[in-house]
Amino acid sequence: MILQIPGILSPEELVQARTLLEQANWANGDITAGSQSAQVKNNLQLPHNGPEAEALRDLIQNGLARSGIFFSAALPKQLFPPLFNCYREGMGFGNHVDNAVRNNPFNGTWVRTDISCTLFLNEPTEYEGGELIVEDTYGIHSVKGPAGSVVLYPSTSIHRVETIRQGARYASFFWIQSMVRDDSKRELLFNMDLSISNLREQHGDTDALVNITSSYHNLLRMWTEV
Repeated sequence: MILQIPGILSPEELVQARTLLEQANWANGDITAGSQSAQVKNNLQLPHNGPEAEALRDLIQNGLARSGIFFSAALPKQLFPPLFNCYREGMGFGNHVDNAVRNNPFNGTWVRTDISCTLFLNEPTEYEGGELIVEDTYGIHSVKGPAGSVVLYPSTSIHRVETIRQGARYASFFWIQSMVRDDSKRELLFNMDLSISNLREQHGDTDALVNITSSYHNLLRMWTEV
């Protein structure tokens, strides 16, 4: 499942984020690249332990915590702390697959990467190129979201960031270990949850809806790893 969720950050939070991004000291993006992705990666990245990165992480984690859609879609068990990158003119990131597990630099725990996430921090009109291209069994998808939105996609997907032709692209990227490892099961649960919410708004808690809700939670109970 590839899902875009708008409005994770408010306009006020985006102003704060932009100020932090512009005053930060950027490093070569190779600091988090694996052996394969390092061959095709050309961008800048904030060191994870810098004060700007810490403040930006707080903004994003608070925004994610407010989003019921994010929780329903990701069913997060662990969140790899958000990192931040910048692509300037001539920079891009060729086809690659994210590492299956990553070590959290703050507490040393290992996070299985079930879901990859990109949160856009500036408007798509501010740069040319820079599309996130995700390949899955249904074809090739191009994403260039508005500032403050996040896109979720399976970490098993081959993906890339197209070369920037003009301007600069700022984003946060992170990974989620989900309570439900299988993407197809997560998608089924997400669609059920959305339908339950819509039916409740339209008809209230009817007997039929209670039965559907029961099925949702029993499937969740069957598939979760907590």
